[in-house]
Amino acid sequence: MTQPSFVPITEADQVRPSLRLSVSEGWTADRPAELQIPVRPQGRSHGTPGPDQGFALSLARRFEDKLVLAPSEVADDVLVGCAMVASRRSALFGRAPSVYDLEVALGLWGFCDPNAPAELVERRTEAFRSAAHHYTVQRSIVDSVPEATLRLTPAEVRDRAADWPNLLGLAAPAEPAAEH
Repeated sequence: MTQPSFVPITEADQVRPSLRLSVSEGWTADRPAELQIPVRPQGRSHGTPGPDQGFALSLARRFEDKLVLAPSEVADDVLVGCAMVASRRSALFGRAPSVYDLEVALGLWGFCDPNAPAELVERRTEAFRSAAHHYTVQRSIVDSVPEATLRLTPAEVRDRAADWPNLLGLAAPAEPAAEH
């Protein structure tokens, strides 16, 4: 409220003039990493951005005591690799990672299954070696899982565990029958 001019006040108590801001100019996306197209790039090593993806690492620690590992497998490598797969799965749905994303990732590779096929254990041992320390290994793990597989529920992954080569995109496509 303004002060009447006839009331004596100290200089410190007088109303100060407000700062007038100029109207802002238009903004353009001109930084080096800005995307200039409405669709984000797709493909290997591009990643799948999503909210709060680092939370997947915290969630992965909850499964540490449930892991069934081969002698040459390291729990940190497994948890980091599966957290990355879980982050990609959650980003496909536009949300932060959840326990179900970790269940899918761990289920795909059979890390919680004491009866995982020996060939799967052999493949995952090689695929996850040094994943906790090497970004390129993490990217290769994440990029190896087809998007259609990531859209499955944890129950569907468990039900189809025996079909792991197809789930992980490792099965060779069927060749067309030869014509006579």
